[in-house]
Amino acid sequence: MTIENCPCGSTLTYSQCCELFHNETNIALTAEKLMRSRYCAYVLKNAEYLLSTWYKSTRPEHLDISQDNVVWQKLEIVHTKKGSAKDDKGRVEFNVFYIQDGEIQVMHEISRFKKVAGRWFYVDGVVE
Repeated sequence: MTIENCPCGSTLTYSQCCELFHNETNIALTAEKLMRSRYCAYVLKNAEYLLSTWYKSTRPEHLDISQDNVVWQKLEIVHTKKGSAKDDKGRVEFNVFYIQDGEIQVMHEISRFKKVAGRWFYVDGVVE
C-alpha cells in the first residue's frame, strides 16, 4: 500500500512509520507510539493489528471495522503520562477528528496502556 504521509500524524511516510509496526518489523517503544499506530490501524481498517495490541483481559473476541462509515481525519495527542520506554504503564490523552454521516465529530479519550514482556498493549479508555 502506498501512502505518502502516515495517518498517525508523524512527518514520515506510512512505510517509514506505522507500517513497520503493522507488519511486525518493529514494536512500539512507547505508549504514545502504540496509540499512534493503533489510530493508523483504524484508518486503514486493520482489525488484526488492533486485536494483537489489545491487552488480553480487556480484548474483545472479535472486532469488525470493515463496514465502518467513519472517515478519519486527524489524531491530536493532548497529553501523555508515563508510557516511556522505561515505564510499564502509561496514559495517553488524545482527540480524534472524523467525519461520520457527513458531520465532523471529535472524540476525546484518555487511554491506559500496559507493557508486558517489553511490548506495549492498549488496556482501555475513557471517552469524555
